[in-house]
Order: sequence, then structure tokens, then C-alpha cells
Amino acid sequence: MTDFQKRAEADASGFVLLSDYVPGIVQEIRYFSTYNFVGDRIDGYEAPCAMLTREAARAMKTIANQANVMGYRLKIFDAYRPASAVKHFVLWGIEDLDQRMKPFFYPGLEKQELFQRGYIASKSSHSRGSTVDLTLLDMRTGKELDMGSPFDYFSDLSHPDCRAVTEEQFRNRMLLQDLMTKNGFQPIDCEWWHFTLENEPYPDTYFSFPVSPDVLRR
Repeated sequence: MTDFQKRAEADASGFVLLSDYVPGIVQEIRYFSTYNFVGDRIDGYEAPCAMLTREAARAMKTIANQANVMGYRLKIFDAYRPASAVKHFVLWGIEDLDQRMKPFFYPGLEKQELFQRGYIASKSSHSRGSTVDLTLLDMRTGKELDMGSPFDYFSDLSHPDCRAVTEEQFRNRMLLQDLMTKNGFQPIDCEWWHFTLENEPYPDTYFSFPVSPDVLRR
């Protein structure tokens, strides 16, 4: 890697806190907590905040406004993910024998299959800064819409087009997908919660700075 590439990957100047663009957004940054498929806080998550490129945050503001009119709020599980976090996932998959979170997140799969089936990538679109994992909250109840499977549940049941879920659960998935795709985000075929800005500003850069408001104040 050249010095220029290293400087580019450490440059957070094109990123913002999503909460600055969407003040009412709900954040449950799972990789800052221990409730995730690894079972530990993930490397690179120094604060429980969602960070995105400015372009993605602007699009998310529009989506949040549209969702609010419909009676929903956005809940974010993950946004920008530093390269060190992705490395943590990869090493966990290769070297770590710990499977204490298997019953909750991948009960029907072995760890190696998580990579083979595309649930975990060795280079993640999240590290480019314009990918977000999210769901919808009902503003009347304050509860998440029932999507038929929880976030990061690695199974065919989490595929957006899976018809093993109920009609209501499928409609909820399609509601989220419709909001996202109409505003420039693209889904993937194995996770109902995952979307990437189609015209992302850094399609070839995988950033390495940590998830922390401090990197935006330098």
C-alpha cells in the first residue's frame, strides 16, 4: 500500500455523524456492544454512533422524513465500519473457536459458512462509508416492525425475498426496501437490513479510522 492510499483511508473529512442530519434517529450500534454474533465489542468501535459519508447521510435524512410521515422512525444497527472491524470478523472466523453466540445469530450454520454464503465479507461495503444496516420502528408503539428475523440472523430466513415469513413480515421488509431503493440505495440478496448508496462517493476506498466523533473534529 502506498503512503497516498494510507492517508486516503485515514481521512474522515467526507464523513458526518448521522444524528447531525437525522436528529431523531434511533441508534443501537451492535458492534460497540457485546450483543453481536462475535460476543465482544468489535475493534474500531470507540463510540456507539453511526457515521456515514455526507452523501449517504443526506439521503438518509430524506428517507427518515418520508418514514416519519408514514408513522415510522429509522433504527440504525450499523453504518460506517472500519477496516479493523472487518479484520476482527475474519480472524474470529478463522482462528477463534468461541461459538457462544451461535444459538442467537447462526444456529443452522458453521462459522466458515458465514463467509461462504456472503453474510460476512473479507472486505465490507460498510468500510466505504455509504452502507447502512437498519430497520423501522412504529412511532405509536415504539417497537420494531416484525421483519421475520432479527438483525444479523444469518439464515435463509433473513433473505429479503424469503417467503417462509408471514405476509405481514414480508410487507414490512418490502416497506423498508421501497423506502431505501426509491432514495438511491441498493439492497443485497441475503440480508433484509443491508443497503448501500448506489452512487457512493468512495466506491474503491476502504477506510480505516475508528467509529468515533473525535475523528470528525480533527
